[in-house]
Amino acid sequence: MQRFEGTSNYVATEDLKVAVNAAVLLRRPLLVKGEPGTGKTVLAHEIAKAVNAPLIEWNVKSTTKAHQGLYEYDAVARLRDGQLGDERVHDIKNYIKKGKLWEAFTAPELPVLLIDEIDKADIEFPNDLLQELDRMSFDVYETQERIEAKERPIVVITSNNEKELPDAFLRRCFFHYIKFPDRETMQAIIDVHYPGIQKTLVTKAMEMFYELREVPGLKKKPSTSELLDWLKLLMNEDMPLDVLQNQDPTKAIPPLHGALLKNEQDVMLFERLAFMSRRGS
Repeated sequence: MQRFEGTSNYVATEDLKVAVNAAVLLRRPLLVKGEPGTGKTVLAHEIAKAVNAPLIEWNVKSTTKAHQGLYEYDAVARLRDGQLGDERVHDIKNYIKKGKLWEAFTAPELPVLLIDEIDKADIEFPNDLLQELDRMSFDVYETQERIEAKERPIVVITSNNEKELPDAFLRRCFFHYIKFPDRETMQAIIDVHYPGIQKTLVTKAMEMFYELREVPGLKKKPSTSELLDWLKLLMNEDMPLDVLQNQDPTKAIPPLHGALLKNEQDVMLFERLAFMSRRGS
């Protein structure tokens, strides 16, 4: 299988490339952590493109249970159909819905399986998946069949660090933390999304962006995706450069700040800083 070197749409650092290729070689699940907006979910999409594999996505919610990744048996629908005299009732397979792990294990070509935001689920969720991910097989008790993967799929698991994951689960994964991009990496990301963008605009916007991230007391630091949105707005509004150049990001709200600041506490923090700045001048 070809090595992952990033793609034309995704700037991958050297340590991220090493992590992806190691996980693929070992066929261990790749556990990716990092701040929201650092490209964890997109990574799975880009790996699938790079190795020319289908992508199967399992988006985990707070109510998600591990068995839903295997299959779900709809006993209520079967009972209802039995009462209505439906012929489907005689074949129990009609009431079994395949989960994402089942899809990945039986896919006609080797897939990339994304288990997205695993830390949103109950703390038992990762432990409940251990055996299936280890053995790459599980039993369907209602039909007495065993579902086995012919070849281990490439598994990418993302986490926003909302909960600690169990040690037994971590031992089975290859781990990588996506650091927040430094300015050089961020410049490369911007160039991919907005080739030909005015360099002075990017320099000034990035200065404000990184200084804004350093403001003490900020509840939610703006992410890469929010910087890209902000730049798009600045270009679209044809924002004069002097608006950015004369702005002190530690003391006043940036223009079009709704793209960067995503809660009222952070907006109020900047309003207080601006007020204190005016009083002090």
